[in-house]
Amino acid sequence: MSDFDSNPFADPDLSHPFQDPSVTQVRPVAPPGLEEYNPFTDVKSTPAGMAPKTGGAAAAAANIQPAIMKPTEEPPAYSHAQPQEQTRAATELLKRQEELEKKAAELDRREREMQSLSASGGRKNNWPPLPEQFPVGPCFYHDVTVDIPVEFQKTVKIMYYLWMFHAGTLMANLVGCLAWFIVDASRGVDFGLSILWLLVFTPCSFVCWYRPLYGAFRSDSSFRFFIFFFVYICQFGVYVIQCIGISGWGASGWISALTGLNKSIPVGIIMLLVAALFTALAVMSLFMFKKVHGMYRTTGASFEKAQHEFATGVMSNKTVQTAAANAASRAAQESFKEQI
Repeated sequence: MSDFDSNPFADPDLSHPFQDPSVTQVRPVAPPGLEEYNPFTDVKSTPAGMAPKTGGAAAAAANIQPAIMKPTEEPPAYSHAQPQEQTRAATELLKRQEELEKKAAELDRREREMQSLSASGGRKNNWPPLPEQFPVGPCFYHDVTVDIPVEFQKTVKIMYYLWMFHAGTLMANLVGCLAWFIVDASRGVDFGLSILWLLVFTPCSFVCWYRPLYGAFRSDSSFRFFIFFFVYICQFGVYVIQCIGISGWGASGWISALTGLNKSIPVGIIMLLVAALFTALAVMSLFMFKKVHGMYRTTGASFEKAQHEFATGVMSNKTVQTAAANAASRAAQESFKEQI
């Protein structure tokens, strides 16, 4: 059976058709070792049977690296700046929140106090804080947190403390003049005037320049601002005179302190301290005058507005209205009598 399966026309010496000499001469012969070559192995390794390259081409081929894309921008290095900024922002937000809560609580307190005052029929005077058994009661109502707007409360409080410092300086001036009078009996006039300045300037300064300032910020009154400016300028002039300390004027200023220093060193030191207090009082008064004037310019007050307030206040005064009505009735009666 095997004889019938074979090709009777085939060449018995030819085992494969591609082994024909005409075919083998035309077909390219693969270099030895190409079947074992693996392109994914190390670049430096060469397949068996292949000669390594020499010269510049071989060096360039050896320097070839895998194609790996580099990122255009490297990620920023980690730092503590961002957490610190976030902490600062959170702290500022907390501070603002606390300030808003304080203002809201203050407004609520003022509203409740105003409601209680309206329910009780009005506000009761609370200044000066005198005991109930005292024969004379308080003359004014004084509460900065209730009457004064929030943006002006600090300034009004500073002016109130400045007035208290003024009263304390006059008291110290009394002590200095008394010490001077003890070592020099001819200084009785200065001691007497120091008592007078304490009794007069303390209440007058409160009524004449502090209360107008308090009312000006409370009701935004241009007329009260002008009263404050006029009186406070005069008060500043008095501070300068007291700071100088002219002998016989009842002030322990620099001149009086140097004179007292010649009589007694301890008395001179006390008077020098009083002169320093007068100097500090004058400097702080000038600074606060400029500050109040700057705030006055931002409130929209003016001289025309002050004139209008003055005219309106005068015409709305019951005493002025009564006097005007009486004058008008007398004039009408006299003109009627002349006609008769």
